[in-house]
Amino acid sequence: MPSLRTILDERVREADVRLVERLENNRLRCFSCGHCCPIPEGQAGVCKVRFNRGGKLYVPWGYTAGTQCDPVEKKPFFHAYPGALAYSFGMLGCDLHCSYCQNWVTSQALRDPHAVSPPLQALPKSLVQDALDQGAKILVSTYNEPLITSEWAVAVFKEAKAAGLITGFVSNGNGTPQVLEFLRPWLDLYKVDLKSFDDRHYHELGGRLGPILDSIRRIHAMGLWLEVVTLLIPGFNDSDDELRRLTEFLAGISPDIPWHVTAFHGDYKMTDPRDTTPEDLLRAAEIGRQSGLRYIYAGNLPGMVDEWEDTRCPNCNETLIKRYGYVIKDYRLTPEGRCPRCASAIPGRWSAHFEGQIASHPFLPRSRSVLFTIR
Repeated sequence: MPSLRTILDERVREADVRLVERLENNRLRCFSCGHCCPIPEGQAGVCKVRFNRGGKLYVPWGYTAGTQCDPVEKKPFFHAYPGALAYSFGMLGCDLHCSYCQNWVTSQALRDPHAVSPPLQALPKSLVQDALDQGAKILVSTYNEPLITSEWAVAVFKEAKAAGLITGFVSNGNGTPQVLEFLRPWLDLYKVDLKSFDDRHYHELGGRLGPILDSIRRIHAMGLWLEVVTLLIPGFNDSDDELRRLTEFLAGISPDIPWHVTAFHGDYKMTDPRDTTPEDLLRAAEIGRQSGLRYIYAGNLPGMVDEWEDTRCPNCNETLIKRYGYVIKDYRLTPEGRCPRCASAIPGRWSAHFEGQIASHPFLPRSRSVLFTIR
């Protein structure tokens, strides 16, 4: 049985020229993430999956670590085609090493010997066809950090666009101007995990705050639909001061950026902090409101966070979309995406008509997948 490293090393292609720069001594600068690694001959970048072989940068290609159909609210996108089905796919590896990662089996597959996730052989067309067969409207790259596999994502998204699908990234946001411009023509939705507003905390996770903040600004300026998530971890990123600075930063870009503050529970290597309580989420949401954000969502504790699961009109406070977890209980936006009471435009990507909710939770495929495990 070949090792995972051997399997992945055989499923690569040369990096796109826009994401690589030649340096002295046969080193290559990679621009797929904010580390901008100068990679020596025979070595890999921080992500472990982009490597220099013979003076050429090779990147992942031709597989997925898994697929799943979810309600788009699970990503979470609350202002993008509510009720639609999102087909998720991903690869292996990450440019960070968060000790609480919920997707550590895929993201840490080449760092942690306990993270074993056999890849499935795939072609862009097969992934898109699988998504269409499941009834998906949106195709999302997630599970690992999609920025480090951007060439593969673009190849899949080109097929998806041709088939009429919406495309999205679920990402830590540790990007570069080069990779965001590379993605821009093929990407519609972008969710960023803003994990902290303290550079020291980001160093603990293996990154820096600066590139994430720069990417959030750029993603918004590019016109992609942006939503931001912060996993609230007691004792790590939940101080009033840090939350105020984080939300004031987002509101300074646009008060219309939806901010999801979600509940932590012990996972992977971080099991010491207590779980986030509803009171913690309500406190964070109120700080976000005081900072000027208009669309704040408290997640992961359905029915325990009052109105913070719902989308409300910031002008007249009318409830426009009522939710319980991922379940849409009422939808009242007009076909033009406006409040039916005061006609205020609600920022987002809305369908002309609410088509109901295909599923309110992840579900098993309607048909057998065409993908198979690589051995």
